[in-house]
Amino acid sequence: MPSDKPMKVALCWHMHQPEYRNMGTGTFQLPWTYLHAVKDYVDMAAHLEALPRARAVVNFAPILLEQIEAYVAQVNAFFNGRGAIKDALLANLVEPALPGDPDSRLELMKRCLQANREHMIERFAPYHRLADLAQYYQAHPESLIYASNQFLADLLVWYHLAWVAESARRQDPRVQALQDKGYNYTIHERRELLHVLLELMQSVIPRYRALARSGQVELTMSPYAHPIVPLLLDMESAREAMPDAHLPINTTYPGGEERARWHLQQGLATFERVFSTRPAGIWPSEGGVSQAALELFAEAGFTWAASGAAVLNNSHQAENHSCSHRVYRFGDADIDCVFRDDGLSDLIGFTYSDWHSEDAVANLTGHMEHIAELCQDRDDCMITIILDGENAWEYYPENAWYFLDHLYRALLDNPKLELTTVADFISTSKPQPSHEEKLVAGSWVYGTFSTWIGAPEKNRAWDLLVDAKHCFDEVVASGSLGQEQLRDATRQLAICEGSDWFWWFGDYNPGPTVSQFDQLYRMHLAHLYYLLGVEAPGNLSEVISRGGGQPSRGGVMRHHDQDTA
Repeated sequence: MPSDKPMKVALCWHMHQPEYRNMGTGTFQLPWTYLHAVKDYVDMAAHLEALPRARAVVNFAPILLEQIEAYVAQVNAFFNGRGAIKDALLANLVEPALPGDPDSRLELMKRCLQANREHMIERFAPYHRLADLAQYYQAHPESLIYASNQFLADLLVWYHLAWVAESARRQDPRVQALQDKGYNYTIHERRELLHVLLELMQSVIPRYRALARSGQVELTMSPYAHPIVPLLLDMESAREAMPDAHLPINTTYPGGEERARWHLQQGLATFERVFSTRPAGIWPSEGGVSQAALELFAEAGFTWAASGAAVLNNSHQAENHSCSHRVYRFGDADIDCVFRDDGLSDLIGFTYSDWHSEDAVANLTGHMEHIAELCQDRDDCMITIILDGENAWEYYPENAWYFLDHLYRALLDNPKLELTTVADFISTSKPQPSHEEKLVAGSWVYGTFSTWIGAPEKNRAWDLLVDAKHCFDEVVASGSLGQEQLRDATRQLAICEGSDWFWWFGDYNPGPTVSQFDQLYRMHLAHLYYLLGVEAPGNLSEVISRGGGQPSRGGVMRHHDQDTA
């Protein structure tokens, strides 16, 4: 085909949070689902709504969708006088009687500082002053007698104002009035802010559903609770890219194929219930793929899957160095595969946050134009950028408002480049897939599974999970569980199989975050034993990992290449 046709570009944004609820009580242990919902999920929709010609792929983990629904239900119930908000931070926003004991007050201050210092705290002078006072009280707890309830209330208001979507900040007069007041917020004003947050949370799913119906967005999914499917199928697959990897004691996850199918089936059920459509594409959890996993995705009805370019590089035959921007097929798996442009994706995730937005976009589109010059076949080649659609933006000024706006506008105005979705590219361009003999198993991170298995702490977490799965199988086989008990235990097992717990275990991650996820993981395992009617083993009281590192972006994001991490 002539090279004067524009090069297709697919921007793919991945939204996912693990299960933060204690499923026994319904209490949220960490607030990241609702905070990212009112900030990032809202703004990412707003950018597309403002530019009807823009296109993007948006991926949701089903377990995230269920948590958004749970928050909406809880806050609605609170306003209707029929229930409590089971997230301590959000509940305290509208709690007239704030905690009185020193430890609880210090903990509340600490949680109200969990935001990007430069772009979310120092941006607002009143919040900056309150944050400095909170840090002083943490360093000098003997001075807490001077920390009034009004101080705590104002700190809570400003913390939540800082997390409000930029689109709402610019358009909602209620948000603007609260910001302009600056201090001395009443309980009425705090409740009004909660109303704003509720409206933002309520808007997330309908907005993406509408964008999908208009054709602007292709909605895709990850497996239900975000497990690494290849490792469920065969832990030995980790050695395909890491031949010398030290694996857990048990290298076979019992009933792994059945569990992988469950995550796909349950994920589809949740996705279709929420969005009233069936996804064509899948972003496997962390881009984790293997030959067996691809065949399972195809069997489930997915027509395309995506992973990282390092996986493609590992899978190339020795004499084959085909373009990574093409569509591929592997072995007999009846599914198209596209691969993340790791370099461009990492520029957005880690580099451009410190640049002027127009310079960053000019640099990025310049790289894309160069790729377009090298890839002459427009029907077979597409630039695919895939990255976290939530954690990167707090490192940009004003939640990346200017960067994302300039990016979409520049791509719409560039005659050499054209925004598309993966499904549209495949259906309209009808690319001829390049064939490889077999996919080498791996993920988008380093092209391996080293982020989730192989280190002592990660392997120990797998051993705990395998033990729990053996117990699950024995109890289910005994027939002692009723239908409702079996349903709850099966879902709880899925939560324990999620990738996030293994992601955080390791001394390279920050200690406080590792501690939170370590406790969450063991809590989820303990609740699984409770649902099975079995006493939890004593080793669940032992810490798995302590962390202690200071990785870029606090560990919530990774570079694709170990050499640049």
